[in-house]
Amino acid sequence: MLNSIHEECGVFGVYSPESSPVALTTYYGLFSLQHRGQESCGIVVCDDGIFRSYKDVGIVNDVFKPEIIRSLGSGNMAVGHVRYGTTGSNDRSNAQPIVVNHVKGHLAVAHNGNLVNSMELRSEQELQGCIFHTTSDTEVISYVIIKERLTSRTIEEAVCRAMYRLDGAYSLVIMSPQKLIAARDPHGFRPLCYGKTEDGRYIVASESCALDAVGARFVRDIEPGEILVFDGKTKTIHSITEHCGKASSAMCVFEYIYFARPDSVMEGCSVHEARERAGKFLAQQHPVEADMVVGVPDSGLDAAVGYAKESGIPYGIGMIKNKYIGRTFISPGQQARENLVRIKLNAIAEVVRGKRIVLIDDSIVRGTTMKKIVTLLREAGAKEVHVRISSPPFLNPCYYGTDIDSREHLIACHHTTEEIAQIIGADSVGYLDIEHARLLAGGDGSGFCCACFDGVYPTEIPQSAGKDRFEQRPIVGRPISENPKFQNQTKKA
Repeated sequence: MLNSIHEECGVFGVYSPESSPVALTTYYGLFSLQHRGQESCGIVVCDDGIFRSYKDVGIVNDVFKPEIIRSLGSGNMAVGHVRYGTTGSNDRSNAQPIVVNHVKGHLAVAHNGNLVNSMELRSEQELQGCIFHTTSDTEVISYVIIKERLTSRTIEEAVCRAMYRLDGAYSLVIMSPQKLIAARDPHGFRPLCYGKTEDGRYIVASESCALDAVGARFVRDIEPGEILVFDGKTKTIHSITEHCGKASSAMCVFEYIYFARPDSVMEGCSVHEARERAGKFLAQQHPVEADMVVGVPDSGLDAAVGYAKESGIPYGIGMIKNKYIGRTFISPGQQARENLVRIKLNAIAEVVRGKRIVLIDDSIVRGTTMKKIVTLLREAGAKEVHVRISSPPFLNPCYYGTDIDSREHLIACHHTTEEIAQIIGADSVGYLDIEHARLLAGGDGSGFCCACFDGVYPTEIPQSAGKDRFEQRPIVGRPISENPKFQNQTKKA
């Protein structure tokens, strides 16, 4: 069951004019994107057209031991991926990047986002004889590109033609034997940017913090609909803008609220500043008399600073997070699951005792986690706990890469704000309203997808959107024994 929000994954790519330790560079880049996915990770290196790859379930530091990095060796290009699966199971087969060998060579694909027409595309491909080894959207994308490659002059032309068939959210890093390609869907749901190092290597990443981690200077964001090609043969870079401007911009506003790292800059806006702005708006909309503002580590800290600055209430470190436990922490048994919040978080009694606390967090999903956090503060002696959330209430499923696939477990769909406060044990609850959520990145508030809050979807809604939609779908067609064409032969046999 859903306790907190997760995002699908992070992508990374490196192009070097000369052979260099691109595997190590990718390793550092994935480390900085670890917050975007902790289920699995992978790296593929291209060395003069030869692909070497490794991927497995687990976080970057556990999967890529020094001997694994050494075995990948040097090369002139590499792609990497960290995954939190919003479609497909979390076994090793769904780890990325996906590598496909086809009649015109090799292809490695790393993908962030969800397609809304993946079911239709996959069924079509299976009826044409394609055999799938994973249950993720990424393999669907790779087959669409490969099919277009058969009649295209170049791999980038194939990607451009494939984009006419892909609908939904996709930020892609694609590697052929000679080219590294970055592509972003026409709506720009998920972030993608690139930069350059002093020694001439180009870096593509989901967030600018990954550029910083490998010493690259941020150049710019990949535009919605853009295809950017780094050509190893001609040593040139060129942009294809055929799909740019063909759809309204709809970047996920929750990237600013929660997904991205605070030190990243997206679409010209500092994520840290956007979250401080959210806290400022919260203080204006939901003021309360209190003694201290406390943020839930780590996602509520920036908004808590903004709330404190705007309200004049002192900011305090009232909770501590165990930084050695990630989302992959295994908690077997019901009792262990109940104690998980206590293992990850603890209140500082000397700070909160006897005080009226404003508690800031990014969201409430089911309410179970927030209830336990409020309980921790009460047990530590907090006199009052007023919960403030730096996003609007979650009321709708997301089809673009966030694992909210139904309204069933969303507490705000079934309870009023007053009822939620009672359920979680808080003295009051206040959410950021949708109008101010659109203003977090500055500007006029346009160009963002807020469908999980307001139900306004930029694309068609898929018929099936669950994480296991490929595993649970009915088998296409009928058994041979039920097919009239073969009934006589079956009886004779």
